[in-house]
Amino acid sequence: MGKKISIKLIRSTIGQRVHVCKTVRSLGLGKLNSVVEKEANPAILGMVRTVSHLVEVKELN
Repeated sequence: MGKKISIKLIRSTIGQRVHVCKTVRSLGLGKLNSVVEKEANPAILGMVRTVSHLVEVKELN
């Protein structure tokens, strides 16, 4: 089992490009301050990098 990360949406997607909004939704984030826990694999890390200006990421134990 790999490392897990916690992803929190801290900024709104209003005014963002369509692919950024879709990436946020596909991560499982809906409303502001929503939090999801994901496995830290290359696909998820790439998605987080795309929306890094909107989210806050923490590494879990």
